[in-house]
Amino acid sequence: MLFAVLVLVGCGKQENVVPSVPVNFRASRTDPRFSALNSIGGSVVISGYGVAGLLLYKQADGTITCYDRCSSYQPEKLCAVSPDNTGFTATDPCSGAKFSLSDGSPVKAPATKYLRSYVVNATQFEIFVSN
Repeated sequence: MLFAVLVLVGCGKQENVVPSVPVNFRASRTDPRFSALNSIGGSVVISGYGVAGLLLYKQADGTITCYDRCSSYQPEKLCAVSPDNTGFTATDPCSGAKFSLSDGSPVKAPATKYLRSYVVNATQFEIFVSN
């Protein structure tokens, strides 16, 4: 009986979490669509991967980070964040929440959770994104 209770409790659906989906993206750094990543604070939006697309961002230290565009605030709505003109934040168009592109942290309510991030391996010639 205790086992059945533990299984039922352990299998409860976790709400308000961006789903984990397989991501395996590869691109050439010489592709003109990725030229924004040549500058600090540059960002590129990629559709068709992750939950709501990917957002690649060039950090101040020259590394590239990647976030799922699905807002962590009410992720079931699948609202895709978009980079702001400032080059430092991204905004959820559904709620107005803002996220820091330096680490994916929420910087404006109502969001309280980080954006989902992915592993980025960048060489001189290619960018690989996975989880």
